[in-house]
Amino acid sequence: MAPPVYLDNAATSYPKPEAVYQAVYDYMRLVGASAGRGSYQRALEADEVVYRARVALARLFNVRDAARIVFTANATESLNLAIKGMLGPGNHVVTTSMEHNAVWRCLKVLESERGVAVTAVPSAADGSLDPGLLEEAIRPSTRLIIVNHASNVTGTIMPVREIGEIAYRYDIPLLVDAAQTAGVLAIDVEEEHIDLLAFTGHKGLLGPTGTGGLYILEGINPRPLKEGGTGSESRLERQPDTLPERYEAGTLNVAGLAGLEAGVKFILQEGVERIRAREEELTAYALEVLLGIEGVTIYGPRDPARQVGVISFNLEDTGPEEVGYVLDEMCGIMVRVGLHCAPLAHRTIGTLERGTVRVGLGYFNTREDIDCLAEALRDIITEARGC
Repeated sequence: MAPPVYLDNAATSYPKPEAVYQAVYDYMRLVGASAGRGSYQRALEADEVVYRARVALARLFNVRDAARIVFTANATESLNLAIKGMLGPGNHVVTTSMEHNAVWRCLKVLESERGVAVTAVPSAADGSLDPGLLEEAIRPSTRLIIVNHASNVTGTIMPVREIGEIAYRYDIPLLVDAAQTAGVLAIDVEEEHIDLLAFTGHKGLLGPTGTGGLYILEGINPRPLKEGGTGSESRLERQPDTLPERYEAGTLNVAGLAGLEAGVKFILQEGVERIRAREEELTAYALEVLLGIEGVTIYGPRDPARQVGVISFNLEDTGPEEVGYVLDEMCGIMVRVGLHCAPLAHRTIGTLERGTVRVGLGYFNTREDIDCLAEALRDIITEARGC
Protein backbone atom coordinates (compact mmCIF):
# COMPACT_ATOMS: atom_id res chain seq x y z
CA MET A 1 0.00 0.00 0.00
CA ALA A 2 1.22 3.52 -0.81
CA PRO A 3 2.36 5.71 2.11
CA PRO A 4 -0.35 7.91 3.66
CA VAL A 5 -1.01 11.29 2.08
CA TYR A 6 -1.82 14.23 4.36
CA LEU A 7 -4.00 16.87 2.68
CA ASP A 8 -5.55 18.60 5.69
CA ASN A 9 -3.09 21.44 6.21
CA ALA A 10 -5.92 23.97 6.38
CA ALA A 11 -6.82 22.37 9.73
CA THR A 12 -3.30 21.71 11.04
CA SER A 13 -0.06 21.66 9.10
CA TYR A 14 1.84 18.37 8.97
CA PRO A 15 4.64 17.50 8.96
CA LYS A 16 6.45 20.27 10.81
CA PRO A 17 10.06 21.27 10.20
CA GLU A 18 12.38 19.07 12.22
CA ALA A 19 13.50 22.08 14.23
CA VAL A 20 9.96 22.45 15.63
CA TYR A 21 9.99 18.96 17.15
CA GLN A 22 13.48 19.51 18.53
CA ALA A 23 12.60 22.88 20.09
CA VAL A 24 9.62 21.43 21.97
CA TYR A 25 11.71 18.49 23.17
CA ASP A 26 14.60 20.70 24.26
CA TYR A 27 12.34 22.97 26.27
CA MET A 28 10.55 20.06 27.95
CA ARG A 29 13.75 18.15 28.68
CA LEU A 30 16.27 20.91 29.36
CA VAL A 31 14.25 23.89 30.66
CA GLY A 32 10.82 22.88 31.90
CA ALA A 33 10.16 25.97 34.02
CA SER A 34 7.34 28.51 33.68
CA ALA A 35 7.97 31.85 32.04
CA GLY A 36 7.51 34.99 34.13
CA ARG A 37 7.34 33.04 37.36
CA GLY A 38 10.87 32.99 38.75
CA SER A 39 14.33 34.57 38.79
CA TYR A 40 16.35 31.34 38.75
CA GLN A 41 18.27 30.32 35.65
CA ARG A 42 15.75 27.96 34.07
CA ALA A 43 12.88 30.39 34.60
CA LEU A 44 14.93 33.07 32.86
CA GLU A 45 15.58 30.63 30.01
CA ALA A 46 11.81 30.11 29.71
CA ASP A 47 11.38 33.91 29.58
CA GLU A 48 13.88 33.97 26.74
CA VAL A 49 11.91 31.32 24.81
CA VAL A 50 8.76 33.43 24.99
CA TYR A 51 10.61 36.62 24.12
CA ARG A 52 12.24 35.06 21.04
CA ALA A 53 8.87 33.79 19.78
CA ARG A 54 7.38 37.26 20.17
CA VAL A 55 10.28 38.91 18.35
CA ALA A 56 10.17 36.40 15.49
CA LEU A 57 6.45 37.01 14.95
CA ALA A 58 6.96 40.78 15.12
CA ARG A 59 9.54 40.48 12.36
CA LEU A 60 7.22 38.34 10.25
CA PHE A 61 4.28 40.76 10.51
CA ASN A 62 6.33 44.01 10.54
CA VAL A 63 5.32 44.88 14.10
CA ARG A 64 7.57 47.55 15.59
CA ASP A 65 6.97 46.70 19.26
CA ALA A 66 6.95 42.95 19.92
CA ALA A 67 5.09 43.52 23.22
CA ARG A 68 2.03 44.37 21.11
CA ILE A 69 1.79 40.66 20.22
CA VAL A 70 -0.03 38.81 22.99
CA PHE A 71 -0.13 35.03 23.12
CA THR A 72 -3.31 32.96 23.21
CA ALA A 73 -4.18 29.29 22.74
CA ASN A 74 -5.35 29.70 19.13
CA ALA A 75 -6.94 32.08 16.63
CA THR A 76 -10.38 31.45 18.15
CA GLU A 77 -9.28 32.82 21.53
CA SER A 78 -7.59 35.75 19.79
CA LEU A 79 -10.78 36.59 17.89
CA ASN A 80 -12.90 36.31 21.04
CA LEU A 81 -10.49 38.60 22.88
CA ALA A 82 -10.62 41.21 20.14
CA ILE A 83 -14.35 41.06 19.41
CA LYS A 84 -15.66 40.83 22.97
CA GLY A 85 -13.07 43.31 24.14
CA MET A 86 -13.94 45.93 21.53
CA LEU A 87 -17.74 45.88 21.19
CA GLY A 88 -20.45 47.08 23.56
CA PRO A 89 -24.13 48.08 23.61
CA GLY A 90 -25.17 50.25 20.69
CA ASN A 91 -22.09 49.40 18.63
CA HIS A 92 -22.25 48.19 15.03
CA VAL A 93 -19.82 45.77 13.39
CA VAL A 94 -19.25 45.04 9.71
CA THR A 95 -18.07 41.59 8.63
CA THR A 96 -18.52 39.26 5.65
CA SER A 97 -20.52 36.20 4.67
CA MET A 98 -17.33 34.10 4.51
CA GLU A 99 -16.38 34.16 8.18
CA HIS A 100 -15.52 31.21 10.40
CA ASN A 101 -17.69 30.35 13.41
CA ALA A 102 -14.93 31.75 15.61
CA VAL A 103 -16.14 35.15 14.41
CA TRP A 104 -19.80 34.52 13.66
CA ARG A 105 -20.77 32.73 16.88
CA CYS A 106 -18.98 35.37 18.91
CA LEU A 107 -20.89 38.11 17.13
CA LYS A 108 -24.24 36.36 17.57
CA VAL A 109 -23.63 36.16 21.33
CA LEU A 110 -22.89 39.88 21.45
CA GLU A 111 -25.93 40.59 19.30
CA SER A 112 -28.22 38.86 21.80
CA GLU A 113 -26.44 39.76 25.04
CA ARG A 114 -25.13 43.30 24.38
CA GLY A 115 -27.35 44.53 21.59
CA VAL A 116 -24.48 44.79 19.11
CA ALA A 117 -25.73 45.31 15.54
CA VAL A 118 -24.11 43.00 12.96
CA THR A 119 -23.90 43.44 9.19
CA ALA A 120 -22.50 40.54 7.15
CA VAL A 121 -21.63 41.89 3.72
CA PRO A 122 -22.45 39.27 1.05
CA SER A 123 -19.59 37.77 -0.92
CA ALA A 124 -19.82 36.40 -4.44
CA ALA A 125 -20.40 32.72 -5.14
CA ASP A 126 -16.63 32.15 -5.43
CA GLY A 127 -16.08 33.73 -2.01
CA SER A 128 -14.67 37.01 -3.34
CA LEU A 129 -15.63 40.33 -1.77
CA ASP A 130 -16.28 43.76 -3.26
CA PRO A 131 -14.71 46.28 -0.84
CA GLY A 132 -17.21 48.88 -2.02
CA LEU A 133 -20.07 46.87 -0.55
CA LEU A 134 -18.26 46.78 2.76
CA GLU A 135 -17.80 50.55 2.70
CA GLU A 136 -21.50 51.02 2.00
CA ALA A 137 -22.32 49.00 5.14
CA ILE A 138 -20.47 51.39 7.47
CA ARG A 139 -22.66 53.40 9.87
CA PRO A 140 -21.89 56.19 12.34
CA SER A 141 -22.09 53.54 15.08
CA THR A 142 -19.63 51.14 13.38
CA ARG A 143 -16.86 50.34 15.84
CA LEU A 144 -15.14 47.37 14.19
CA ILE A 145 -14.60 45.78 10.76
CA ILE A 146 -13.79 42.06 10.70
CA VAL A 147 -12.59 40.10 7.69
CA ASN A 148 -10.79 36.81 7.23
CA HIS A 149 -7.65 37.10 5.14
CA ALA A 150 -8.50 33.92 3.24
CA SER A 151 -11.49 31.61 3.45
CA ASN A 152 -10.98 28.24 5.09
CA VAL A 153 -13.65 26.83 2.72
CA THR A 154 -12.73 28.17 -0.71
CA GLY A 155 -9.26 29.57 -0.07
CA THR A 156 -10.39 32.92 -1.51
CA ILE A 157 -7.97 35.71 -0.61
CA MET A 158 -9.79 38.81 0.59
CA PRO A 159 -8.78 42.37 -0.47
CA VAL A 160 -7.36 43.22 2.95
CA ARG A 161 -5.21 46.09 1.71
CA GLU A 162 -8.23 47.85 0.15
CA ILE A 163 -10.35 47.14 3.23
CA GLY A 164 -7.56 48.47 5.43
CA GLU A 165 -7.55 51.72 3.47
CA ILE A 166 -11.32 52.03 3.95
CA ALA A 167 -11.08 51.33 7.67
CA TYR A 168 -8.24 53.84 8.04
CA ARG A 169 -10.19 56.50 6.17
CA TYR A 170 -13.20 56.07 8.45
CA ASP A 171 -11.04 55.65 11.58
CA ILE A 172 -12.57 52.25 12.35
CA PRO A 173 -10.35 49.47 13.75
CA LEU A 174 -9.78 46.54 11.36
CA LEU A 175 -9.57 43.01 12.75
CA VAL A 176 -8.09 40.45 10.35
CA ASP A 177 -8.45 36.70 10.87
CA ALA A 178 -5.16 35.35 9.53
CA ALA A 179 -5.73 31.71 10.50
CA GLN A 180 -5.25 30.56 6.88
CA THR A 181 -2.60 33.07 5.82
CA ALA A 182 -0.06 33.70 8.59
CA GLY A 183 3.19 32.21 7.34
CA VAL A 184 1.77 31.69 3.84
CA LEU A 185 1.01 35.21 2.59
CA ALA A 186 3.07 38.31 3.28
CA ILE A 187 1.41 40.34 6.06
CA ASP A 188 2.48 43.89 6.90
CA VAL A 189 0.27 45.35 9.61
CA GLU A 190 1.49 48.88 8.94
CA GLU A 191 1.16 48.97 5.16
CA GLU A 192 -2.21 47.20 5.22
CA HIS A 193 -3.61 49.28 8.11
CA ILE A 194 -4.35 46.19 10.21
CA ASP A 195 -5.18 47.23 13.76
CA LEU A 196 -5.81 43.75 15.19
CA LEU A 197 -4.35 40.57 13.69
CA ALA A 198 -5.53 37.20 14.99
CA PHE A 199 -3.39 34.18 14.12
CA THR A 200 -2.89 30.58 15.09
CA GLY A 201 0.42 28.78 15.42
CA HIS A 202 -0.46 25.30 14.20
CA LYS A 203 -1.29 25.99 10.55
CA GLY A 204 0.85 28.06 8.19
CA LEU A 205 3.21 29.10 10.98
CA LEU A 206 4.19 25.41 11.27
CA GLY A 207 4.10 25.37 15.07
CA PRO A 208 2.34 23.13 17.61
CA THR A 209 -1.34 23.17 18.46
CA GLY A 210 -2.33 25.26 21.47
CA THR A 211 -0.45 28.32 20.24
CA GLY A 212 -1.69 31.56 18.74
CA GLY A 213 -1.78 35.27 19.29
CA LEU A 214 -3.24 38.68 18.67
CA TYR A 215 -1.42 41.78 17.46
CA ILE A 216 -2.94 44.92 18.99
CA LEU A 217 -2.09 48.35 17.57
CA GLU A 218 -0.90 50.94 20.08
CA GLY A 219 -3.84 53.03 21.24
CA ILE A 220 -6.33 50.17 20.99
CA ASN A 221 -7.17 48.59 24.34
CA PRO A 222 -9.67 45.72 24.25
CA ARG A 223 -11.04 44.56 27.58
CA PRO A 224 -9.17 41.41 28.71
CA LEU A 225 -10.96 38.16 28.05
CA LYS A 226 -9.68 36.73 31.34
CA GLU A 227 -7.96 37.91 34.51
CA GLY A 228 -5.45 36.24 36.79
CA GLY A 229 -1.80 35.87 37.63
CA THR A 230 0.75 37.49 35.37
CA GLY A 231 3.91 36.96 37.41
CA SER A 232 4.36 40.73 37.77
CA GLU A 233 2.63 43.58 39.63
CA SER A 234 0.95 40.99 41.83
CA ARG A 235 -0.12 43.60 44.43
CA LEU A 236 -2.60 45.06 41.95
CA GLU A 237 -6.20 43.90 42.41
CA ARG A 238 -6.88 44.43 38.73
CA GLN A 239 -5.07 43.31 35.59
CA PRO A 240 -2.01 45.45 34.88
CA ASP A 241 -2.34 47.87 31.96
CA THR A 242 1.02 47.00 30.46
CA LEU A 243 1.35 44.70 27.45
CA PRO A 244 1.62 41.83 27.02
CA GLU A 245 0.76 41.08 30.69
CA ARG A 246 -2.70 42.69 30.43
CA TYR A 247 -3.85 39.85 28.17
CA GLU A 248 -1.68 36.92 29.27
CA ALA A 249 -3.20 35.80 32.58
CA GLY A 250 -2.12 32.34 33.63
CA THR A 251 0.82 30.13 32.71
CA LEU A 252 1.83 30.34 29.06
CA ASN A 253 2.30 27.30 26.83
CA VAL A 254 6.06 27.74 26.75
CA ALA A 255 6.68 24.35 25.15
CA GLY A 256 4.31 25.27 22.34
CA LEU A 257 5.88 28.70 21.94
CA ALA A 258 9.33 27.11 21.68
CA GLY A 259 8.01 25.11 18.74
CA LEU A 260 6.25 28.15 17.31
CA GLU A 261 9.43 30.18 17.34
CA ALA A 262 11.18 27.38 15.46
CA GLY A 263 8.36 27.29 12.90
CA VAL A 264 8.50 31.07 12.36
CA LYS A 265 12.29 30.99 12.09
CA PHE A 266 11.95 28.34 9.38
CA ILE A 267 9.51 30.59 7.50
CA LEU A 268 11.80 33.62 7.82
CA GLN A 269 14.75 31.58 6.55
CA GLU A 270 12.84 30.07 3.63
CA GLY A 271 11.08 33.35 2.84
CA VAL A 272 7.32 33.86 2.68
CA GLU A 273 7.63 34.58 -1.05
CA ARG A 274 9.17 31.18 -1.69
CA ILE A 275 6.56 29.44 0.47
CA ARG A 276 3.76 31.26 -1.35
CA ALA A 277 5.24 30.39 -4.75
CA ARG A 278 5.39 26.72 -3.77
CA GLU A 279 1.79 26.80 -2.62
CA GLU A 280 0.64 28.52 -5.81
CA GLU A 281 2.45 25.90 -7.89
CA LEU A 282 0.79 23.02 -6.01
CA THR A 283 -2.61 24.72 -6.10
CA ALA A 284 -2.36 25.32 -9.84
CA TYR A 285 -1.47 21.68 -10.43
CA ALA A 286 -4.26 20.42 -8.16
CA LEU A 287 -6.84 22.61 -9.88
CA GLU A 288 -5.68 21.46 -13.31
CA VAL A 289 -5.87 17.80 -12.32
CA LEU A 290 -9.20 18.01 -10.50
CA LEU A 291 -10.85 20.08 -13.23
CA GLY A 292 -9.85 17.34 -15.66
CA ILE A 293 -11.89 14.71 -13.80
CA GLU A 294 -15.46 14.37 -15.04
CA GLY A 295 -17.93 14.50 -12.15
CA VAL A 296 -15.88 16.82 -9.91
CA THR A 297 -17.30 20.25 -9.01
CA ILE A 298 -14.81 22.75 -7.57
CA TYR A 299 -15.89 25.79 -5.56
CA GLY A 300 -14.07 29.07 -5.14
CA PRO A 301 -11.96 31.19 -7.50
CA ARG A 302 -10.26 28.23 -9.20
CA ASP A 303 -7.30 30.55 -9.66
CA PRO A 304 -4.06 29.93 -7.71
CA ALA A 305 -3.27 33.64 -7.70
CA ARG A 306 -6.55 34.44 -5.93
CA GLN A 307 -6.57 31.71 -3.32
CA VAL A 308 -4.41 29.95 -0.78
CA GLY A 309 -3.88 26.19 -0.97
CA VAL A 310 -7.45 25.36 0.03
CA ILE A 311 -9.71 23.63 -2.51
CA SER A 312 -13.28 22.54 -1.82
CA PHE A 313 -15.05 20.17 -4.18
CA ASN A 314 -17.80 17.58 -4.49
CA LEU A 315 -18.39 14.47 -6.55
CA GLU A 316 -21.73 14.38 -8.31
CA ASP A 317 -22.74 10.86 -7.24
CA THR A 318 -21.07 10.49 -3.82
CA GLY A 319 -21.50 12.51 -0.63
CA PRO A 320 -18.52 14.24 1.01
CA GLU A 321 -18.56 12.00 4.10
CA GLU A 322 -18.37 8.85 2.00
CA VAL A 323 -15.62 10.33 -0.15
CA GLY A 324 -13.58 11.21 2.92
CA TYR A 325 -14.10 7.76 4.42
CA VAL A 326 -13.06 5.90 1.28
CA LEU A 327 -10.03 8.13 0.73
CA ASP A 328 -8.80 7.42 4.25
CA GLU A 329 -9.71 3.75 4.63
CA MET A 330 -8.82 2.54 1.16
CA CYS A 331 -6.11 4.94 0.08
CA GLY A 332 -4.60 6.51 3.21
CA ILE A 333 -5.47 10.00 1.95
CA MET A 334 -6.48 12.46 4.67
CA VAL A 335 -8.89 15.29 3.76
CA ARG A 336 -11.55 17.27 5.62
CA VAL A 337 -15.26 16.92 4.89
CA GLY A 338 -18.40 18.74 6.04
CA LEU A 339 -19.01 22.41 6.79
CA HIS A 340 -15.54 23.20 8.17
CA CYS A 341 -16.98 25.31 11.02
CA ALA A 342 -18.04 27.93 8.46
CA PRO A 343 -21.76 27.56 7.61
CA LEU A 344 -21.98 31.18 6.42
CA ALA A 345 -19.36 30.46 3.77
CA HIS A 346 -21.15 27.30 2.67
CA ARG A 347 -24.43 29.20 2.39
CA THR A 348 -22.60 31.74 0.22
CA ILE A 349 -21.25 29.13 -2.21
CA GLY A 350 -24.42 27.02 -2.18
CA THR A 351 -23.21 23.96 -0.27
CA LEU A 352 -24.82 24.46 3.15
CA GLU A 353 -26.98 21.33 2.91
CA ARG A 354 -24.25 19.06 1.61
CA GLY A 355 -20.90 20.45 2.67
CA THR A 356 -17.76 19.73 0.67
CA VAL A 357 -14.58 17.72 0.54
CA ARG A 358 -11.69 20.05 1.36
CA VAL A 359 -8.07 19.66 0.36
CA GLY A 360 -5.56 21.73 2.32
CA LEU A 361 -2.18 21.88 0.59
CA GLY A 362 0.98 22.66 2.52
CA TYR A 363 4.63 23.47 1.89
CA PHE A 364 5.66 19.84 2.24
CA ASN A 365 3.09 18.34 -0.12
CA THR A 366 4.12 17.11 -3.57
CA ARG A 367 2.61 16.65 -7.00
CA GLU A 368 2.65 12.94 -6.31
CA ASP A 369 0.26 13.52 -3.40
CA ILE A 370 -2.16 15.22 -5.78
CA ASP A 371 -1.79 12.44 -8.32
CA CYS A 372 -2.70 9.89 -5.61
CA LEU A 373 -5.81 11.91 -4.77
CA ALA A 374 -6.85 12.16 -8.42
CA GLU A 375 -6.43 8.44 -9.00
CA ALA A 376 -8.48 7.63 -5.92
CA LEU A 377 -11.25 10.05 -6.94
CA ARG A 378 -11.45 8.50 -10.39
CA ASP A 379 -11.88 5.08 -8.76
CA ILE A 380 -14.65 6.39 -6.48
CA ILE A 381 -16.48 7.97 -9.43
CA THR A 382 -16.16 4.80 -11.51
CA GLU A 383 -17.48 2.68 -8.64
CA ALA A 384 -20.41 5.05 -8.02
CA ARG A 385 -21.38 4.91 -11.69
CA GLY A 386 -21.19 1.13 -11.70
CA CYS A 387 -18.76 1.14 -14.58
